[in-house]
Amino acid sequence: MKILKYFLVALAIILIDQASKILVYNNMYLHEEIYVFGDWFRIHYLLNPGMAFGIKWDNEFGKLALTIFRIGAMFGIGYYLWKMATRGVHNGFLICLGLILGGAVGNVIDSTFYGVLLQNAPADAPTPWFHGQVIDMLYFPIFHFVWPDWIPGVGGEYFEFFSPVFNIADSSIFIGVVIILFMQKRFFKETEQPVTHSEEIQSIADPLPPASENRSEEQSA
Repeated sequence: MKILKYFLVALAIILIDQASKILVYNNMYLHEEIYVFGDWFRIHYLLNPGMAFGIKWDNEFGKLALTIFRIGAMFGIGYYLWKMATRGVHNGFLICLGLILGGAVGNVIDSTFYGVLLQNAPADAPTPWFHGQVIDMLYFPIFHFVWPDWIPGVGGEYFEFFSPVFNIADSSIFIGVVIILFMQKRFFKETEQPVTHSEEIQSIADPLPPASENRSEEQSA
């Protein structure tokens, strides 16, 4: 049961992620946008054939390779989570692994099955299997501006933060990784080995020289 609860964290992320994607798919049209809080939080329906945050891999077999990599990573993370849980490592670290695993599985489901179930594979995909496009919807354009013309390289260009559109699975992976990076000293701190009662007695007795040595010193004096 102690190990199972971390996989339940992953399962919760998978269910929330898939529910949000199906809701968007059934109730919005592609590129439709819903304003949630002002201008800085929107639901924007987007299909992503590549990696997290809209990153693409432009290659004939890139999508298939990416899906296979995701499946391998999913099993690898799951095994690592089970292994670390049996070793009794920090609870917070295991929860973060559960978040990462849930996010990984969520996007694997999209890549593997959505091309068939939702028929959203790219038109040039050789097969809908393993070529499904990930549904993204979370969009946070918090602020934007145009760079001054006098700045080399970017002068006159439009800049927006935060421009990528992502989903619950991406968020879960990102949050899990960031927490591990910032809390690694607490998660991986070295624990001092407890001193046994016999070791305590030995450490006290060691500094005292044997009685025979004391008598020989007195005789020589």
